[in-house]
Amino acid sequence: MIKLILTDLDGTFLNSKGSFNQPRFTKVLSALTEKKIAFAAVTGKQTERVEELFGDLASEIWILGDSASRIKHDGHFVFESLIPNQTGLDMIKKLEKAQADQTIIACTPTAAVITDERAAFDGDMVRRSYAKMRVVSDFSEIEEDFVKITVFDRKERCFDTFEKIKSEQENFYIVASEKAWIDITSKGVHKGTTVNKLQSILSVTADETMAFGDGYNDFELLEQATESYAMANAFAEVQEKAKHLAPKNDDQGVLQVIESVVL
Repeated sequence: MIKLILTDLDGTFLNSKGSFNQPRFTKVLSALTEKKIAFAAVTGKQTERVEELFGDLASEIWILGDSASRIKHDGHFVFESLIPNQTGLDMIKKLEKAQADQTIIACTPTAAVITDERAAFDGDMVRRSYAKMRVVSDFSEIEEDFVKITVFDRKERCFDTFEKIKSEQENFYIVASEKAWIDITSKGVHKGTTVNKLQSILSVTADETMAFGDGYNDFELLEQATESYAMANAFAEVQEKAKHLAPKNDDQGVLQVIESVVL
């Protein structure tokens, strides 16, 4: 019996316009709640941005945001993993050296920070995933620790950038989820480990878990669920990893599967 449903957002639960069918999801969530089945969004998006997306429903779901470096439920953080300030600043310098013209998003507990130089190019794009954003002239102005560090590269060189910094995997968890994105969190902190923490909190096993994903950063997420689904629009390697195939995100595949299999 399924007791926990996990879903990535971009490319999975959200359509290609970054939205979802709210009336349909409201009915689904109500039915899940009645059956005492928890629903969790597991995403690289800033936790506060996820709350914006789900509106009044946000307090009813579990949010594993900021590349699963945080768990929030009903307005309260129950888990948070931080990269020490100087360690994060050193990583940022290595990223700047790897590709000078990419946009680095340094995420602290209070804001997603970008430089004023890159804000001119990618400020609007950053706002799609981050509700709280701050612009600085230089990252050295940041005094907080980091929840994660993200790279967005319009020239789609992130697989190449990953090769240049992969030796840093000794100190961080680093994943190029696709050609334009890299996420960096504390070592050992990723969707799989944080989902495992949530399963412990809820006393739920992998056999009682259903998960949906589409990208390379969803491998560990799918491993935590016996009933794993890759979207029809997912990378081929992700589809091979999953037990089942769900319809495309633009066809509301996650909701289709929940309605037909769980409800």
